[in-house]
Amino acid sequence: MTPSPFLLDATHVTFDTPTAERLAQLGATNIVRAHEHLIIGPSRPVPAEHVRTREAWFSSCELCSDADDAGEKWDQLYSAEPRWKLPAVLWAAKSLDDRVNLWRTCSYLRSLGIEHSDVLIVEFDRIYGTMKRFPEPPRIPPFDCSGSVAHHPDEVLLDGLDKARPWPVERYEHAIHLWESYADENPLPFVERCIAGAEDFPELASLWALLSYFFPRRTTEGTLRLSRYDDLIFAILSAEEWQTPVRVICNKSQLGLDLRDLVSCTGDLFLGDRLAHWAQHDLSGAVERAPGPKPPDYPLLSKVYRLTERGMRLRDKGLDQLSDAPRLPIAGTEAYSASAPLVLLEDGRLARM
Repeated sequence: MTPSPFLLDATHVTFDTPTAERLAQLGATNIVRAHEHLIIGPSRPVPAEHVRTREAWFSSCELCSDADDAGEKWDQLYSAEPRWKLPAVLWAAKSLDDRVNLWRTCSYLRSLGIEHSDVLIVEFDRIYGTMKRFPEPPRIPPFDCSGSVAHHPDEVLLDGLDKARPWPVERYEHAIHLWESYADENPLPFVERCIAGAEDFPELASLWALLSYFFPRRTTEGTLRLSRYDDLIFAILSAEEWQTPVRVICNKSQLGLDLRDLVSCTGDLFLGDRLAHWAQHDLSGAVERAPGPKPPDYPLLSKVYRLTERGMRLRDKGLDQLSDAPRLPIAGTEAYSASAPLVLLEDGRLARM
């Protein structure tokens, strides 16, 4: 197969490892990895601040890492190494991870002085598998976080590249504004934008539906409740039986299925880290842990967890204050932050306390 001139002469930005590997196999020689899962963890609009904040967050994680097994950073977008040979081709699936990274990349390229007309965007719908041995249609998860450009055949990728064009300038600028709003310390304008929707960015409603799972809730009566994500974890944990993170994820119930839908967006190591943060959060004493059945090189099996009486009260009665839970960075803000208290209302909106 003769490589397309664009494959050889352009700079290609990819948002996951399989896509980078496929493009290299097809002949791309200048690939920039922007393989950062921005659904969870802090984001900042200024590149240097974003890098510094993400590094600090990763250093606080027990299980997650910002580098692959070879020590290479997953996210090399802001590195000094890329040679931005134009055009820049951004390869994006219509997964939530890819969409946020796409906005971020557009913003960064503009900061480098690269014109939007020199940025080609190749977009692909998700491919859902078929389960022919079952009469029912395949189950489609509520959030599309695992779609990948690499799921498409070579000829589809090359055809998409041949047809790639710059976005209209209005849409390109809108993507940049979305990133700036997403990474801003005040999340309320971004949430309102997601709820209002935008024809060019249909992912907004689904993105906020996902992000909303990680904020503490306030009922119409004023009671503070755990976030729906933490509530799922606490509903699966037991006060009597010790469980590994794997047992929590693989729980055979509707609760377990709902949790796995979220794990497909956050990764399983994030759940292990969230359990660890709860166990380390002395202010609540809600979760305790002990050595697990496997050594530390089995990160999801090396610790076991269970609820305390305090944890059951938080689950069943609610929070006395936001600091009862460990803080969780989300986009430009934090969930459970006492200094910038935000709660999810029953109508799906975010509000300050």
